[in-house]
Amino acid sequence: MKIDLGKILTRSWQIIWNYKVLWIFGIFAGFANSNGGSSNSGGSGSSNGRTPSSFTGNPDHVFGQIQDFFQQHMLIIIAVCAAVVVLTLAFYALGMMGRIGILKGVYKVEGGASSLTFAELWSESMPYFWRFFGMNILVGLAVLVLVLVVMVPFFFVGAATAGLGFLCLLPLICLMIPLAWVVNVIMEQGQAAIVAEDIGIVDGFKRGWEIAKSDIVGMIVLSLVLGIGSGIIGLIIALPIIAAVIPFVFSMINYQTGDTLPVTVWISVACCGIYLPILIGLSGILTAYVKTAWALSYMQLTKAPEPPENTPVLAQVDA
Repeated sequence: MKIDLGKILTRSWQIIWNYKVLWIFGIFAGFANSNGGSSNSGGSGSSNGRTPSSFTGNPDHVFGQIQDFFQQHMLIIIAVCAAVVVLTLAFYALGMMGRIGILKGVYKVEGGASSLTFAELWSESMPYFWRFFGMNILVGLAVLVLVLVVMVPFFFVGAATAGLGFLCLLPLICLMIPLAWVVNVIMEQGQAAIVAEDIGIVDGFKRGWEIAKSDIVGMIVLSLVLGIGSGIIGLIIALPIIAAVIPFVFSMINYQTGDTLPVTVWISVACCGIYLPILIGLSGILTAYVKTAWALSYMQLTKAPEPPENTPVLAQVDA
């Protein structure tokens, strides 16, 4: 193993603690990690007492009611969908800027910068945005095509064999786990190379592959440590939210439409609202730590000199 794991983990904490502006970029980077998040809760309203009576009768009557509903609320539906798309793209863009800002900040610190400011990192990260965006879009499209190619045939086979064909998906799903790991490592090292070496998307993929295969054992160990460690810490910092939601769930079990909401529901909502900013902040620190560790692993494996800074450091205070 070529990388010094202990040094990476220790130095990562020193950097994010001494340069807390990276916490902000860590929060931004978390938006890209969680884009397209859970939307299962939207279906909970279908269990209330009004839904069964709203769409009743034969199928033609039901479809007619649905069509009338969409015609009456078309503008609202379009506006909501447009807002969701715009917000999703905005948060994803912030996520890309967050990742770039952390990499840029780590390189500047390791290159001798005594301080970092938000405006400085933001402006210096802009030239790399479209390369990061393009790399992530290409990988996302490749994953989508792979899933379609694998899932569609097995869907028809499963339907034709009364579900037995779906059992063949299990080995493929197991194979996708190491494949996803390989893609993630290549992207981490490729994105680090894009910022450090100022290269394009294709060269970034090539460079990421070269760096990853130069220390496969180190990449496996680092991935396990960061993955398991961040998972455990993430669960710990989410425990207050889980504890606050439990009374809400038990209170709603026997809830009937028209009843007054129990006090425990409002308490749960208030507790979640109070803790949510704290959760976002702690998650941002955790993300900044993980991304800093990956940046340091790139620097150790390449031992590349710090790229020249575009602008001098003017401020001496963390943003």
